[in-house]
Amino acid sequence: MNLPLTNLSNSGDLGVLLMIRFILLLATVLTTPVTAIAEPATAIFAGGCFWCMEKPFDQLEGVIATTSGYTGGEQKNPTYKAVSSGKTRHIESIQITYNPEKISYLQLLRTFWVNIDPLDGGGQFCDRGPHYRAGIFVSSEEERELAEQTIKQLEASLFEGKKIATFLTNANEFYPAENYHQDYYQKNPLRYRYYRYGCGRDARLDSLWKDKELPF
Repeated sequence: MNLPLTNLSNSGDLGVLLMIRFILLLATVLTTPVTAIAEPATAIFAGGCFWCMEKPFDQLEGVIATTSGYTGGEQKNPTYKAVSSGKTRHIESIQITYNPEKISYLQLLRTFWVNIDPLDGGGQFCDRGPHYRAGIFVSSEEERELAEQTIKQLEASLFEGKKIATFLTNANEFYPAENYHQDYYQKNPLRYRYYRYGCGRDARLDSLWKDKELPF
């Protein structure tokens, strides 16, 4: 509705016009559908050295952030030194913050599996001990069902006759690691690449997953 100001005879008419325009604008605002913004979700995985687990997830569209840290133990605010001793029962892990409208939990699981050795229950690659075990920490029944489904499918197809050693448990308190551990692959690219190579991580991943198609 467009009423010409030039035809108004007095200030009262102008006031009426402005009121009409305000009412029309308010009606438009109230009747316009509001697009809901998805709340960020989080997922927690353990895959050995947390440095090596950040990059694969950071590259995924829909992932907002990755955080290296510790979970699975009872001690509050554990340090890297304490966790590395193996006495706190914490496990090096990674927390992924993501937009569930852009990437699903199942897609995160796909990336998780191809970046670990699911047959190794004593650690991952050159990193040995329970604090380096690979695992999935679920925070809902839906996550548990999806994780269990992928384990069964891997055992029935790609690793037929072999037992998946990756553990599955409920998520508990996650503690971010010290700042120097965060985004290590970006802060220290040469040391990061040398570590991956020296640990035999990529060679083992190639032998497990190269030219194989996930069944989910």
